[in-house]
Amino acid sequence: METGILGKSGIEVSRLCFGTGTNGWSGRSNQTDLGLDELAELLAYAHGRGVTFWDAADQYGSHAHVKMGLEIVGRDTVVVTTKTTSREKLEVAADIDRFLSELGTDYVDIVLLHCMTSSDWPTRYRGAMDALEEAKTAGKIQAHGVSCHDYGAFQQAARQSWVDVVLARINYGGYSMDGTPEEITDILHEMDAADIGVYGMKVVGAGKLGHDARNAIHYVLDLPPIDAITLGMKSRQEVDENVGWVEEHAGVVA
Repeated sequence: METGILGKSGIEVSRLCFGTGTNGWSGRSNQTDLGLDELAELLAYAHGRGVTFWDAADQYGSHAHVKMGLEIVGRDTVVVTTKTTSREKLEVAADIDRFLSELGTDYVDIVLLHCMTSSDWPTRYRGAMDALEEAKTAGKIQAHGVSCHDYGAFQQAARQSWVDVVLARINYGGYSMDGTPEEITDILHEMDAADIGVYGMKVVGAGKLGHDARNAIHYVLDLPPIDAITLGMKSRQEVDENVGWVEEHAGVVA
């Protein structure tokens, strides 16, 4: 499994990330529906195939599953992202402490402000950003950033020195994205120039490109600003297929 560096964060990640929320909200997701033991064991299986980057979120309800997976493979062998939907400073600070407890760890590698939907988020949510910065200084997290569901919000993410990492919606079909592939790619290059780490989501267009997953995966991995991609997986077969396509891409570009 090839690895990448998430920009100025310096965090090294596997190019394939295990997403625990293909469709996740209100404390559940496609992946958590598998069950606690089942998802934890699948995370460990993927880890054995080189997938050492795991993406969680409070809204997915996947912290307990990730905790069990970490107990199987060892905390120091995995880079963990999680996300908060809180928007106030004290709420975000409380979330971080709760996340540490739920994940059974002393630190989280990356915490993102989840689902930015307006271009004024850097001023509107300054308190939340400050809470993440303070947690980083305290060693509770190693990097912070955002996921976006709006073009203006995405533009702003490229222009904020506070942002270490962005989770970006990108696929060749333009499905479930914040703009056209061309528009998003232009902003991705801005992020790359600012040394912001980027990993891509919705790589197969929320399933709409599932019939062409290999080419969809290769399209996103071909983009120079993309350090990794996250894919939600629900079976060993899906893990094997996705690992194979990512490893094939590494061979193609080597």
